Amino acid sequence: MRDQGRLTNWNDDKGFGFVTPDQGGLRAFVHIRSFSYRVRRPRDGDAITYQLTWDKQGRPRAENVLFREQPGRKTIAEAKPRGVLAASLFASSFIAAIVTLAALGKVPWLVPLVYVTASLLTFCAYAFDKSAAMNRRWRTSEDALHMLSLAGGWPGALIAQRLFHHKSKKLTFQVMFWFIVSLHFAAVVAFAMRIPGVFFGA
Repeated sequence: MRDQGRLTNWNDDKGFGFVTPDQGGLRAFVHIRSFSYRVRRPRDGDAITYQLTWDKQGRPRAENVLFREQPGRKTIAEAKPRGVLAASLFASSFIAAIVTLAALGKVPWLVPLVYVTASLLTFCAYAFDKSAAMNRRWRTSEDALHMLSLAGGWPGALIAQRLFHHKSKKLTFQVMFWFIVSLHFAAVVAFAMRIPGVFFGA
């Protein structure tokens, strides 16, 4: 017999939360690995069905979890997240601007190469950390993620945050991240403005 309930206190970064039964009773722990046929990321308040089990300490646990999709609610499989598209356009526009400066001979080609390489490495670091959070493995520290962004990987970090829904809602992390982004923009603008012909004509 399957029980019905709703996800509560869902922590998407760590990939777990609790399910509160519709008919009342004890909340059960639920991990993202317990979802069967998962077509999207779980969200707080999702209606689900599950099989109630007990762990070795005698605590309730939900297994074989399925979504009870509500009419008219689109899943990630049905609709491309607008946040990913916006992040990709924002990041790619910055990279394109750097490439343009390099093509004009205003900055060394090493600069866009560093941004692209660092972005790829940072994107992979976010993917690894998200997987580690979901499977309870060793995590990448937030300081390390910020250092990768500071080293030029922030475009890859921005796309990864939106694509994996990782670190995108943690306020303190986002404040530091956007501070780093603003530093990069300020540096590029300041450098470009002091070069004759870049913005104001030779």
